[in-house]
Formats: sequence, C-alpha cells, structure tokens
Amino acid sequence: MNVAFIPVRGGSKSIPKKNIKIMAGKPLLFWCMDAACRCKYIEKVYVCTESEEIKQTVERIIDTDELYKKVEVIGRSEESASDTASTEQVMLEFAKTHIFDSITLIQATSPLLQTSELNKGFELFNSPDTDSVISVVHQYRFNWQYCDGGNVRAINYDIYNRPRRQDFEGYLVENGAFYITSRERLISTQNRVSGKIKCVEMDENSYFEVDEEKDWKMIETALLDRKKRTLKDNIPAIKIFLTDVDGCLTDGGMYYSDYGDELKRFNTKDGMGFKMLHEKGILTGIITSEDISLNERRSRKLKLDIYEAGCKNKEEKIAEISEKYGIPLKNICYVGDDINDENALKSVGFSCCPNDANEMIRKIVDYKANAKGGQGVIREVIDLILQENK
Repeated sequence: MNVAFIPVRGGSKSIPKKNIKIMAGKPLLFWCMDAACRCKYIEKVYVCTESEEIKQTVERIIDTDELYKKVEVIGRSEESASDTASTEQVMLEFAKTHIFDSITLIQATSPLLQTSELNKGFELFNSPDTDSVISVVHQYRFNWQYCDGGNVRAINYDIYNRPRRQDFEGYLVENGAFYITSRERLISTQNRVSGKIKCVEMDENSYFEVDEEKDWKMIETALLDRKKRTLKDNIPAIKIFLTDVDGCLTDGGMYYSDYGDELKRFNTKDGMGFKMLHEKGILTGIITSEDISLNERRSRKLKLDIYEAGCKNKEEKIAEISEKYGIPLKNICYVGDDINDENALKSVGFSCCPNDANEMIRKIVDYKANAKGGQGVIREVIDLILQENK
C-alpha cells in the first residue's frame, strides 16, 4: 500500500493557526491534501495532528466530496508535536503502528504541489535503481559563502570565467514539498530519504514554503493565479442554486416609504437567470436570516423551489436541503456576501460572492463576480454555471 503522510501541528509561532488559515478560499492544508487524494498511486492519506481544531477542519473537508474519503485523521504524541521534534520522529512513530509499502511525506506549507508532480514522483520511485524521491526546484544563481576574515568566496562558479546564464547548469534546491521512500528504508535509516535518490523538478514558485506572512501573500497570489486558470475545470455539475438576499439579490440598501414601508431594489436580470435555471431542471432557492414578507413575495414571483427565512445557521440548513433532495453538497452553489455566510460558503461545491462582498468572504469563495450586489451578480454566476455545465 502507498500512503501519503501529512504531519501538521496546532501550534505555529510565525502565523497563528497556520495550517487551517484560509488561503485562496480553502484551509492551507487542503491544497496538499487535495493533490494527494487525486494522485492515482496513493491509496490512503493520513493527516497526523495533535490539534482537535485541525482534526475537525479536516473531517469537514472529508464530508464535502467522495474524493476525500481516502483521508484519515490520526493523532500524534506530545513529544512528536513539540517545537524541537523532527519530522522523522513523527514519521517513525507512525511507522510503528501502521503497515504500508511506501510513504510519501507531504508538507502542508507547500500548497503549490500538484497531483501531476506526485504521479511523476511515483513513476520515478517505481523505476529501476531508485530507493527514494525528493522534490526540487532548479535554480540559476551564483552562490557565495563566508570564509576567514569576513571575506566571501564563490562556491558554484569560477569568478574568472563567469558563465553566461544560458551556459550555466545551475543547481537543484530541495523545496520540501514531498519525499517518497519505503517503510523498510524509513525504519532502517530513520531518515525520510536514503539510498539511490531521484528527483522531481517543480515550478520555480514552489521554492518558497509558508513560514512567514511575506511567504503567505506571495504564495497565495501564485495559487490564486493558478486557480483562475483552472476555474472552468473545477465548477461541478450544479443541481441546486441558492442565494442570500441582501447584498446579493439586492444592493444591501434599506429603503422606506413615507408610510414606513420597507422597500428593496431587485434586478430583473437576476429574475431571468432563475428562469434559465428552471428550464435546465436546476432547483433554485433563497436562504436568508431575515423573515419579512417582501422577500417571500419576491421568491413566489420568481417561482423558486426553496425559501428559507429567519435562518440563523445557513450551513446547517443547506445540509438539510442536500439531504432532502438527495443532492450532494458538492453539486450545490451558494451566493453570499457577509460573515454570516462564511460557513455556508465553505460547505458547498461552488461558492460565489458579489464584487463588493465582505473582504474576508472575497478571499474564501471559488468565484468573485465582477458585478456588485443587486447589479446582476446572480445572473453573472448563473451564466457561468450554465456555460460550464452544458
């Protein structure tokens, strides 16, 4: 059996709760976990942690898609979770209680890891005369080091024969994304790699690991850029479309007549969008924390299938809707705009928000619309879904 092993600790000095902090719309550890689950050679993925909060976060991810059913959360001792413990210590602790053929150590601080790179790693690992595989980045830099008297000297080129970049072979740098070795070698050498080692070259952006805030911002930008390029491939087949009202169907403004009647401004383009979904057999609905007749009248006029008002726990309500109609959460789209929508957005397969949504919400969604609330944002999302779900 080939297993992936992702050790994560609850304590992080530089970035609090780093491993479950939201990066590009998902907890940091999600990205490497997702890559491992999609690898055709990995049969089981173990997330090893002493943190109950991390455990609960991973379990929520597992429930979102059948793909993640190969993930299991296991504990680790206090000793192996300490600041001074080595990664090998927790790997050996795991090897004493689990049987497997090969182990792929994956570090959550390398979210740019891709499944294709893991697949390539296994193809090398299974090739002749190979005992271990590591991930690297090819660098083309001239390296120097200090020597006696505070002077420095070049260590990878001749300063009197400085090569041109195109003639410079450069060097390989271990980027810490993943390591593959056998259980037998791990136990006998007590090291993550040993023997005859081959490498997988990863993208230059993966040189950096998430250790400091400056790393976070840079890597998140690279991840978001990649996510935008692959967005169309990631939109699931939507069977239920749900949205909040204020700030999504409306501009969030509160209007009152001379008689004290509350008024809201809706967009007719959104209404046409709902009609288009109905024609495709997609269920539609509203989930709102408000309980006023105006919203209900709008729902009836749009002929929506679902109307849930006065909802204080939207995540729970969406789960109930999923169960009622027998449609998995991964096939549900939800559009929200404020912090009370956070958990609901994280629970569905395709999360969206208006361009003027709360800043935190804009960071966690799968798709941030160009339109603002009440200005056709729902129609924009619907057009995208129908385009990609032909």
